[in-house]
Amino acid sequence: MPETIVYCGAVAQAAGQGGLAWFHLQFLLGLRRLGHEVLLVDRLDATTCTDGAGRPVPFAESVQRRGFLEVVRQFGFADRASLSVAGADGVGIPRRELLARARRAALLINVMGYCDDPDLRGAVGRRVFLDIDPGFPQMWRELGLHDAFAGHERCATLARRIGRPGCTIPTCGLDWITLPQPIVLEHWPAVEPCPGGAFTSVGAWRGPNGPVTFGDRTYGLRCHEFRRFLDLPGRCPGAVFEQALAIDPGDARDHAALLAHGWRLVDPRAVAGTPDGYRAYVGGSKGEFVVPKEMYVATRGGLLSDRSCCYLASGRPVVARDTGLAESYPLGTGLIAFTTPEEAASGIEAIGRDYRRHCRAARDLAVEHFDSDRVLPPFIAAALA
Repeated sequence: MPETIVYCGAVAQAAGQGGLAWFHLQFLLGLRRLGHEVLLVDRLDATTCTDGAGRPVPFAESVQRRGFLEVVRQFGFADRASLSVAGADGVGIPRRELLARARRAALLINVMGYCDDPDLRGAVGRRVFLDIDPGFPQMWRELGLHDAFAGHERCATLARRIGRPGCTIPTCGLDWITLPQPIVLEHWPAVEPCPGGAFTSVGAWRGPNGPVTFGDRTYGLRCHEFRRFLDLPGRCPGAVFEQALAIDPGDARDHAALLAHGWRLVDPRAVAGTPDGYRAYVGGSKGEFVVPKEMYVATRGGLLSDRSCCYLASGRPVVARDTGLAESYPLGTGLIAFTTPEEAASGIEAIGRDYRRHCRAARDLAVEHFDSDRVLPPFIAAALA
């Protein structure tokens, strides 16, 4: 049965980050495909309004405002979106109208607890927390640092193995809904194989969260895991490796080490800063080579990133550092998991030997496991149960 669903996520903050915009669009477009009326709710603090160089500017001049409007207009959500600034109306649906429409909603999807507006949260009878950074919020709660799950009737996560043997993500005593990343396949068609392209990925060297010490170990970031695989280009003669990597000037030593070991580095905002640019960058790659955050690797939560799912949908094989993927997905053709540098090199070589077969298998895997028409109905049903 079609419902009104309020979706709360950081779209404006994704200005210049096409992949993050696509994460939210997969849910927004996928739910709309199913017949639901979807309202997008976003917010900005006045201090987060910047120009293209990162300098503070008024909201009206900000890249966040411009990027938000470009996304909602391009994908048909201009009359179903609200962006507030410091608690006041910014663009889109005015607050009074938004609250009235929210009172008719069956569900509020709150990505990482992003919506902290008590009036909006109180207007919707059923609220589900959507965890897209598994391990961090659970450990924060167990450590008494922050409880992002409070005020939600259900909690969902992209960590497919939470609560299973070997997964060290705390359940926090909650009954978790698990789901893979949905992909709206009509917006992510398979494209012609690109055998002359590079193995690429898009991401941040560190990201917004710091390492977390929990129990007897510290769970780190992408940089901590990636350093183990610095010499991969030297192990794979003839293969080209490129990372669209956001890396801080403070990590100059890592930046230099990547270049010295044969990695090509490009600015993610330049090559994948818009939804269209991101999709084109993925499709122009030979495949993806990806090392996720050490948090994901060490906790064995079975996370496969939304970015990797986009590569697969485009018909691009993925070679991914293993997070416990075998319980959820077929591995070996189209999607190859590795643990050691030797296994990573072997996966790259295997794709090179039969590239087109791996491309077909990648698309088939996306159709079978990530099609939003398959993923979202059970998620919504469980959230409303």
